[in-house]
Amino acid sequence: MPNVSEEVARILIEKLGVAESEINPDTNLVKDLGIDSLDYAEIVMDFEQTFDIKIPDDDAEKLTTIGAAIQYIENKLKAKG
Repeated sequence: MPNVSEEVARILIEKLGVAESEINPDTNLVKDLGIDSLDYAEIVMDFEQTFDIKIPDDDAEKLTTIGAAIQYIENKLKAKG
């Protein structure tokens, strides 16, 4: 299984140009990193491509923090088996 935390951090650093020090499980994607809906959609698509999973829109809306995103992806990967 890929290291989900590292991959999520890599995606956020590449897409948003944020410093690695800004990335922790409690970081709120919108409030702390200031992403807009377009950035959000692109990041979700990157998560889907990187981890070969599907994230329904209803679920994507719940991924408000980096920790929530990591937990969600890990659970999807476990379910995929």
